Amino acid sequence: MAVMSSLRNKTHIILYTLLGSFLALIVFEWGMNFTGFTGKANLAGKVNGKSISLNQYDDVYKALAENFRRGNPAAELTPETELELHEQAWKTVVDQTLLEQQFEKFGITLQDQEVVEAFTGTNPPTVIRQNFSDSTGAIDRKKLESARSDPRNKELWLQLEKIVRQELKVNKLILSLKTLAHVTEPELGEIVNRQFTRFSASFIPFPLSFAGADAKFPVKDDEIKKYYDEHKELFKQLPSRKADYVFFPLIPSSKDSLAVRTELETLRSDFSSSLNDNDFVQKQSDRPAGINVTYTRADFSPLAGTAIFNASNLNSGAIVGPIADRGEFRLLKIRQLTSAAQPVARASHILLRFNPASRDEIQRVRELSIFLYQQLQAGLSFEVLAKKYSADTASAVNGGDVGWFSKERMVPAFSAAVFSARPGSIVGPVQTEFGLHIIKVTGFDKSAVICSEVVRTIRPSSETVDSERRRAMAFQLNAKENGFDKSAAGEKLRIEKSGEFGKRTPIGQIGYSDKVVAYAFKAGEGDLSDVLETEKGFYVMRLTSKNDTGYRLLDQELKRMVTAEIVREKRAASLEKTLAVMAKGAGVTIEKIASNTGVQIITSDSIRWSDGVIPGYGVDRSLVEAISGLVPGKLSAPVKTNDGYALALLKEKTFPAGMNLSAQKAAIDQQLLRAKQEQLFAEYFTSLRKNSKIEDSRP
Repeated sequence: MAVMSSLRNKTHIILYTLLGSFLALIVFEWGMNFTGFTGKANLAGKVNGKSISLNQYDDVYKALAENFRRGNPAAELTPETELELHEQAWKTVVDQTLLEQQFEKFGITLQDQEVVEAFTGTNPPTVIRQNFSDSTGAIDRKKLESARSDPRNKELWLQLEKIVRQELKVNKLILSLKTLAHVTEPELGEIVNRQFTRFSASFIPFPLSFAGADAKFPVKDDEIKKYYDEHKELFKQLPSRKADYVFFPLIPSSKDSLAVRTELETLRSDFSSSLNDNDFVQKQSDRPAGINVTYTRADFSPLAGTAIFNASNLNSGAIVGPIADRGEFRLLKIRQLTSAAQPVARASHILLRFNPASRDEIQRVRELSIFLYQQLQAGLSFEVLAKKYSADTASAVNGGDVGWFSKERMVPAFSAAVFSARPGSIVGPVQTEFGLHIIKVTGFDKSAVICSEVVRTIRPSSETVDSERRRAMAFQLNAKENGFDKSAAGEKLRIEKSGEFGKRTPIGQIGYSDKVVAYAFKAGEGDLSDVLETEKGFYVMRLTSKNDTGYRLLDQELKRMVTAEIVREKRAASLEKTLAVMAKGAGVTIEKIASNTGVQIITSDSIRWSDGVIPGYGVDRSLVEAISGLVPGKLSAPVKTNDGYALALLKEKTFPAGMNLSAQKAAIDQQLLRAKQEQLFAEYFTSLRKNSKIEDSRP
């Protein structure tokens, strides 16, 4: 019965991918009836004339929301999450309706006997494999038959059969398209050769900046307009609005913080004497999953971690706290002191960002890192240098301190440097995807506690909320009488801009708010809102722009973006032309070009086409793709890179020793066919969505 109990819990789950990567974009509801009805008052929308009822759409949304709550019991269903779930629900019913229409188009039907054979055959449906497989991956037939024959599972089994029927019909649809995908011998040979060949090459990477400064490539207004008109499809969008606003945030006061602390203080005695920590935490905590959890210093802010792990009463059975930690108070009931399986570390860093394709930037950062080391050796404080030079602004304000962390929490190169160093040492520079790091290792610790905890988030009290509401209302009345700008200036309040937003998109720093959307899409330009209350605080808004054209307007912001793209295109064309002339000169060699331009030659062996890795340089798939097609010993024409163009010279192509080319071809043949089938189905369904008439009538 354990399996079926698990399945009963899953009847609320709506997200269920039937066929893995083939249907990664298509989701289905467990046993949902997609017939819908046509009453206009109950209409969510239409797909190629087929009505989708609001009831049907709401059922999907409710199931998604319930699934979210079950999977994230401690998380809040924020307005942004609700927006995502609503959009997911709409996409679900649209895709399902499109599928049903495809079943009808291809004449795909299903006989009861096919369902029976699916359960008993050697390749059972996905839902059965997922829930009735043993440790070896084989179907546990005894468990399956026991579940099917149990009368208590009758209703659930009917739901499972609906899912199986849907999967079988989708399989038939894919089968109808499979004949369109095949693998030719030339493309198989090319894929295998590129997949396993290792390339040795030299190249000179020229970033686009090599072509010259922006001023060298002026852009006229008519060029901007022409680009906009020629690429207008890129700027399609739903109706949108812009607004100015003044925000009155809901920030807990010191009195609110004290009230939460006092509440937890009153629970200390009851928590200490509680015989059932599970029930106590479930009832009292904002994070009800905090039962018998293991914590290290990495699970707290530095100050909170010090307060807990240095507590004088830190022993089994003790109550520690309340401790303030990142906007909440935590009250811990210690069950056991223990050691962590792996130590945690604390470190500070100075981050220096640079473009690895730019020789000038590499040189600048190298010189800066040498300078910083000299300053540190001269006795200057690491914290002072971090505040002044680090590009990681979040840690820079704390002197570069990133707090306590486990090895898995940081990128591998950073962790490897820290966990192989001694406390107090300065290591680096260490290069990661973020830049160069100069790191100061400040400590290691293996302490851990097993505990249960009651957590209370520090929230604004009703008194704080009322106070901010009154401020917002007073400003709104003043703005109504004296003008928005004048009132904000008089009260020294900052006017923010929302940026462009639609009915179902987050709004800049505001996030998603149905109240803001309701005001914006009813108001006229210049209209002032009432006080709009959200979880974050209160907003008073003035609508500044309406756009119902179906395209983004060519405003100043978009003009800047288009100008930058035109400059990039002009610079790329100029660079390509310049390099083409260089590569065709008499007696030209890659060494001469490097000497004349001052750009460094990069030489690398074991370059891999399969993942675009150039050892000692980085990942550049465009460049590796170009290198793989070159003739050995012949200098290339300009080839594209991630950030410009390069001139490349392929030295040799080699296969790994002992590789069986025929065996690899046989193995990749089926992989390539599956990939082409997957791509075909994805493209087919994408095209189906694009060319269907989808009417969204949701309120």
